[in-house]
Amino acid sequence: MTRVRRGYIARKRRKKSRLSRQGAHSKLTRGIAQQERRALFSAQRNRDRKKRDFRRLWITRINAEIRKKGVYFYYSKFIHDLYKRQSLINRKMLAQLAILKMNFLDTISNEVIIKKEDWKEFPKMISIEFPGE
Repeated sequence: MTRVRRGYIARKRRKKSRLSRQGAHSKLTRGIAQQERRALFSAQRNRDRKKRDFRRLWITRINAEIRKKGVYFYYSKFIHDLYKRQSLINRKMLAQLAILKMNFLDTISNEVIIKKEDWKEFPKMISIEFPGE
């Protein structure tokens, strides 16, 4: 039986994955495939880690601001009260507003600190009005 020479398609695919590589990763196909798998795995892992890191940053900022202002002593109590009031402000928005607007947490705390009996009734949505705007 005669020898069949492979076509250009496989060679083209391998050549495409070798671009912008250095050393053995530009010559050896198996090493290139391993490196690509590792890179994809690391990219996925770090995307998930970035979400965690930003959430931790927002929580730290909110916690620092509420303690500095004396609004609440515990972050968890503050978030619990916001949840009970069915507030539509998430942690990202809270952290940004706490940094940019100095009197923001005072306004929020006046709306959030209420009697627990009011929570059993129809909760009011928090409407925030900033002075001077």
